[in-house]
Amino acid sequence: MRKLPALAGLALALAACSGDAGRPRAEELRGPQIQPAMAKPGLVLQHLDGSPFDLKRETRGTLTFLFFGYTNCPDICPLHLANLAWAIRSLPAEERRNVRVVFVTTDPARDTPERLRSWVAQFDSSFMAVTGSPVALEVAQRALGMPPARREGELPGGYGVSHGAQLWAFTPDDSAHVVYPWGIKREDLAADLTRLSRIWPARP
Repeated sequence: MRKLPALAGLALALAACSGDAGRPRAEELRGPQIQPAMAKPGLVLQHLDGSPFDLKRETRGTLTFLFFGYTNCPDICPLHLANLAWAIRSLPAEERRNVRVVFVTTDPARDTPERLRSWVAQFDSSFMAVTGSPVALEVAQRALGMPPARREGELPGGYGVSHGAQLWAFTPDDSAHVVYPWGIKREDLAADLTRLSRIWPARP
C-alpha cells in the first residue's frame, strides 16, 4: 500500500514530460475558427513565370496564408498584407522559415507579373504572388466557398474589384482551422502565429 503514492507521483511526472505538456490550445486563438476544418483545396494556378502553381504540393506541411486581392486595392489588400508581414517578422527566424504567404490576384488584366512581383515585395520578399486565367481564378475562389471577384465602379486611376477579404490560414496538417476577417489586429495575428503550427502540426 505504501508504494501507491510513489507510483502516482511517477505517473504525474511522465504526464508532465509528454508531448502535449505546454502545447497551446485552440481556444486560445484570437481568430475565428472553422468547424469543421477545411482541407486545403487542390488549386492549380500560375507562377509569375508562367509555370504551374500547385497549392497543395508547394505548401505541404507549412503554415500557409492565402489571400485573394489586387494590387490597385486602395485599403483592404495592402493593410492585410502589411499586418501579416509585421506579424511574421515578430517570429523567431527558425519559425519564419516554415511560413508561406500566397497572394492570388483577382485582377489579372492589370496585375502583370512585373506589377505583382514588385507589389508583394514591398511587404516581404518571401511573399509569393500567383495569377491565372479568369476562369481558373473563379474556380479557385469557389473551391473555398468565396464569391468570385467582380469588377465594380470606377475609382481614381481605374476601376475597383470587389473580392473576399478573408485571410485563410492553412496549418501544417494542410487544413484551414482559422480564417481571419478584414480588420483583424496585427497583434492578434502575431499571437496566433506562435500557436497555429503547434496546435495542428504536420501529419506523420
